[in-house]
Amino acid sequence: MRYLLLIPALAFAPVAHAADEKVAWYADPTTATAFAALVIFLMIVAFVGGFKTIFSMLDSRAEGIQSQIDEARALREEAAKLMADAKKKAKEADDAAEDIIKRAKADADTMMKQAKADLKAKVARREAQAEARIARAESEAAADVRRVAADAATSAARSILSGSGEADDLFDKALGEIDQRLN
Repeated sequence: MRYLLLIPALAFAPVAHAADEKVAWYADPTTATAFAALVIFLMIVAFVGGFKTIFSMLDSRAEGIQSQIDEARALREEAAKLMADAKKKAKEADDAAEDIIKRAKADADTMMKQAKADLKAKVARREAQAEARIARAESEAAADVRRVAADAATSAARSILSGSGEADDLFDKALGEIDQRLN
């Protein structure tokens, strides 16, 4: 089949050369001799196996090119798979990041609510402690006033019973002490 390609090439080569001249190519002795020498040379090359070698080299070259094309196609498909995997992983990473952000926001809101509740509880405890201290201070002040009043009443009663005139002075003095203690 390959050798059949040489026949048209051999047939048209002299015709193409002689197209410029007015004489037929086979009538010109130089062209006819050159053509005959070419045919003999090609027959010798074919007999020695030169065409077989040339065509086998061309076939091996074509097979090499085809294997490179197949390898390139396989690499392209592998690259496409890797790219798809990378896109999928990137999407998963984006989704995971969004989930983390949502969870962080929810945790921050929860922590903020908890902190507010803790602050309210702490303020309420401090208020209760302050009110308890105030109540204790009031009860201590009332007890002090009662004690002073009782002391003053006892001293006034003692002086009245003893019959001295200092009773009015002691009573006024006791009232002054009570006023001082209350303020």
